[in-house]
Amino acid sequence: ATWNPDLIASWEGGSNLTLVRSGAVSATIVERRSQRLTTRPERRSMAMTQLANGLCVANLHASKERAASERELPAAARAASAWAAGRPLIVGGDFNLRPALSGFVFAQLESAYGLAPPTAPRAIDHILSSGLEVIEEPRQWPPERREVPDPTRSGEPSLPIRLSDHAPVEAVLRLP
Repeated sequence: ATWNPDLIASWEGGSNLTLVRSGAVSATIVERRSQRLTTRPERRSMAMTQLANGLCVANLHASKERAASERELPAAARAASAWAAGRPLIVGGDFNLRPALSGFVFAQLESAYGLAPPTAPRAIDHILSSGLEVIEEPRQWPPERREVPDPTRSGEPSLPIRLSDHAPVEAVLRLP
């Protein structure tokens, strides 16, 4: 990858990270696992992290083909729920599924695993939770919130740079 970054195709789900703020004992990572979702047509996996306070977090980047994502998401939810074993769980990431078009998948995730609510009917990035109190439902940032000044144009007026082609999603959840 150092010689040819495009070779590993990380723009297609080659990296899943769970970032945890340090400082609080409850935020200490006590376990980390990875679950392969598929290898074809591209490798997709789910990262799973358990914190000292019992919270389990799983994140993934599902396949871009809708039929593949519709198979991967229930399998990912099943694996994450089994691993969490009744502890509070967050499953999030780029699902590449819109509830407006694949509502049956989101209904299955909620009925079988208690994972809800999706971000928005047309969104593909989601934060679903089970065993947590939803204080503020998941929502996408507006475009202007994810824009930063162009660092190559110091002192000159310039157009802002949008940090990603995906709007970050945030939710406020509380442990019981």
